Amino acid sequence: MPAAQRLDIHGIDAAAYQPLFALEKYIHAGSLGEDLLSLVKIRASQLNGCAFCLEMHGREARAAGVDDRRLDVLAGWREAPGLFSAREEAALGLTEEVTLIGQAGVSDQTWERVRAEFTEQDTVTLIMAICAINTWNRMAISTRQPLPERSEPTAGSAS
Repeated sequence: MPAAQRLDIHGIDAAAYQPLFALEKYIHAGSLGEDLLSLVKIRASQLNGCAFCLEMHGREARAAGVDDRRLDVLAGWREAPGLFSAREEAALGLTEEVTLIGQAGVSDQTWERVRAEFTEQDTVTLIMAICAINTWNRMAISTRQPLPERSEPTAGSAS
């Protein structure tokens, strides 16, 4: 049985989410694309172990046209040459290094890959997207935010 939720941020102060909703609006108004944003959000959530965000962004990725094969191997993207574009690989590398920034920072090699694939504006948006998902992950994990109830069985489920 999962541990009980520690705190319901939204229930206590819904306005606390407003700055992050504004950041999400900015991110999604950019030109990165919903498919790439979903991959970034899932990869950060995998590294952070955030079940709530993994479930949410997995649904969003599928809705954005990301196929199951790419989602299935996302955690091992480096071992799947050709499955992800150079642009996606650059974004995923930056996502990992920013998410784990305390380990070694962001390497010059990763930064150069990002600069080769993204405009300066898109790099700003990408960094903001990585920072946003890490904030969402930290709020969900620290408060033990439960997975939402599912009213419909998912494809492949026993029920």
